Amino acid sequence: MVDLDYLKYLEEFLSDSRKQRFLQVLENRTNHFTIAVEDVYQFHNTSAVMRSCEVFGIQEINIVEQRFGKNIDKEIAMGAQKWVDINKFDNIANCIKTLKNKGYQIIATTPHNDSCLLHDFDVTQKSALFFGTEKEGLSEEVMSQADGYLKIPMVGFTESLNISVSAAIIIQDITTRLRQSEVNWKLTEVELLEKRLLWAKNSIKDIKRIEERYFSEK
Repeated sequence: MVDLDYLKYLEEFLSDSRKQRFLQVLENRTNHFTIAVEDVYQFHNTSAVMRSCEVFGIQEINIVEQRFGKNIDKEIAMGAQKWVDINKFDNIANCIKTLKNKGYQIIATTPHNDSCLLHDFDVTQKSALFFGTEKEGLSEEVMSQADGYLKIPMVGFTESLNISVSAAIIIQDITTRLRQSEVNWKLTEVELLEKRLLWAKNSIKDIKRIEERYFSEK
């Protein structure tokens, strides 16, 4: 549980406009969808996907680093790493197991023959959408364990899009339709308080000294 006294204390260091902005953004945050990125070689693409999650309101992104270690490209992420939750996994099996235990269906984004077209995708289902490497796509493990497949309709000669472009198109579409649905997609009260606390800590430059003072006085 969130220490409400601690949250109130930290928010005293924020401006009223900052606190109000947090509340406005949190009103559109969701954990109904989550995004998983598998072994993307170009780390700037992972950062761009993270930025799309933040812009369109998806709170969590899952990064699998089974083959390629990567760091966040802060210039491309544009600060998104401060506002979304980043879960890292060293193998795909752990990622899939964790997400399934949280109640997500596993959706592989791929031009698979049995793929559901984006506009037909059922946004009412709690889903984890997986995006794969630039050249190879998703691993066989993801494909074999997926509960469904999703693709973007295309009418040109090119058969695929860059992962960051694909993610942006899909995330924007499904989050827009989700907000127009009757699904209870918003964060819970506990989740809202947790994000307010985390965002307050991320916004205060001298947070370590301020935390030490609070807990020493308490």
